[in-house]
Amino acid sequence: MYVRRRTRTLLAGLAVTAVLAGTAGAASAAEDTTGAKPAGDGARTLCKRVPKIDRRIERALKRLDAGAGTRGSVARLEKRVDNAKKAGHTEIATYLQNRLDFRKSLRTSLEQRQKDLTAVKTWCKAHGNGKATS
Repeated sequence: MYVRRRTRTLLAGLAVTAVLAGTAGAASAAEDTTGAKPAGDGARTLCKRVPKIDRRIERALKRLDAGAGTRGSVARLEKRVDNAKKAGHTEIATYLQNRLDFRKSLRTSLEQRQKDLTAVKTWCKAHGNGKATS
């Protein structure tokens, strides 16, 4: 059953890739001929999505900062790196260390996004949730 699911997932992924590749080619060809430009900056839509974006960032930061018992946390990955080093698995330790470095940089990036989103939230309140700009 596991092999079937994996095969089905692989085939679905290949089908999606083929569709996207065809769509991207058609979209770029259409874009070259029409020269259409976006009507606005999408402020209204962004203002509408701010609460959802904020919750997603909060969840991700909470997971990253959780203890070693939580999947996806920095502490858990640090423990795995230590275990690999103790076991003498240098290749595994190097791979996990690179993932750990990325995960730590992800925390910094998410914190910056959170600050930026706070500024967007303030802008949205001052401008009627983006309705005044369109």
